[in-house]
Amino acid sequence: MCESEKKKESCKGALYCVNLALRIVVMGLAVAAAALMATASQCTIFLYYGGPLHTITYKDFGPFVYLVVASSIGAFMEAIAIFLTVCKKKDDEPAKVLLPLLDAAVPVLLYSATAAAFAAGDMSYCAVGKRVGVCTTAAAGNFCNQVHIAMYVSLAAGVSVLFAEIVKNWPTGEKKKECGGGCGSDSDSDKSPCHHGCHSKH
Repeated sequence: MCESEKKKESCKGALYCVNLALRIVVMGLAVAAAALMATASQCTIFLYYGGPLHTITYKDFGPFVYLVVASSIGAFMEAIAIFLTVCKKKDDEPAKVLLPLLDAAVPVLLYSATAAAFAAGDMSYCAVGKRVGVCTTAAAGNFCNQVHIAMYVSLAAGVSVLFAEIVKNWPTGEKKKECGGGCGSDSDSDKSPCHHGCHSKH
């Protein structure tokens, strides 16, 4: 094996390790986002204008529920992708079919969940004829802070997915055929395409 081929193999190995590490990061961040959102100060009490005490949880907002569900499913899919990446064999047909599907589904789930959560980030609702912002009351501080952290963690998971895809598809260069195997060559052989078999000067 020539020096250039060794460098290409080393590069492929490094890219594989980086891609695997990013996949693990994506899975961890997705789990963290779902856990943070699902446990976002569910005992917080919010007193809206002229009304009784009201308990606010993430379940009061559809986009936040979607973030929990989508992030959980995305983390599970990424775990399967990690397993297939590590354990797949050279001619493993199921892995060849499943990996591209998982790599397409996980970003869709994470991107859509993050976008929906940020769209509902003001966390307001109608009460007694007014639009009430949940985070305008000090009592809702813990809830709002944890929800915002969960949103940014979900965003970080989406960014990590993007980098994982970039690394996975990073070009390592095409292998060039090596001249050789013949019983002779002329002085211009390294400027011309490779030829197999014998040839001689005329």
